[in-house]
Amino acid sequence: MAIELLPLPYDLNGLAPHISAETLEYHYGKHHRTYVTNLNTLIAGSEFEHLELEDIVRRSTGAIFNNAAQAWNHSFYWNSMSPRGGGAPQGLLADLIVRDFGSLDAFKEAFAASGTKQFGSGWTWLVQQPDGKLAIVNTANADTPLTGADRPLLVADVWEHAYYIDYRNARPAYLQAFWQLVHWEFAADNLA
Repeated sequence: MAIELLPLPYDLNGLAPHISAETLEYHYGKHHRTYVTNLNTLIAGSEFEHLELEDIVRRSTGAIFNNAAQAWNHSFYWNSMSPRGGGAPQGLLADLIVRDFGSLDAFKEAFAASGTKQFGSGWTWLVQQPDGKLAIVNTANADTPLTGADRPLLVADVWEHAYYIDYRNARPAYLQAFWQLVHWEFAADNLA
C-alpha cells in the first residue's frame, strides 16, 4: 500500500495573503511531496510496506521515521489552518485554554514565543497531555507528539521553508499571521 500525498484542504491561494500560493507550491508541492515519495521508496518491500502512515511513524526509526513523520506532521499542519480560520476557539477547547493558560491572549503569546525560540527547524504544538491539561511543546526536525503520550491538537511549522518566501527570516511575523488562519474547529475535534 503506497502512502499518498493527501490533497490540501483548500486551494493553493486559499491562505493568502498570510501564506502565499508560491509558498504552498514549494512547501506542499515540493517539500511535502518529496517526503511522501522518499517514504514510498524506503518502505517498498519492507515490514512497513502495508502499514498506515501513523503506524509507520510510531514503529520506525532513521530515514523511514524522518520521512514518515514529516509526511504526517505536514498533513496535520495543513489541517491546522483554514481560509476561514482565525477568531477564537469555542466550547471545551476555549475553556481548557483559559484554564491552562489564563486567557486566549496569554496562550497565543506563549505559543508564538515558544515557536520563535525553537532553535533550528521544528514544530510548535498545542497538545493535550494524558492528564487532560493543555501544553505547548516544541519538537525538532521530524519529531512529533504522535510517538509519545501527548495528543496533538494544533501545530505551526517553524522550519524556514514554511515562511521564508513570505516573511524571509521573520519567524515572529509568520507566527503572528498564523492566528489569522488557525483552524480552531480542527483543534477542538482532536481533543480526547
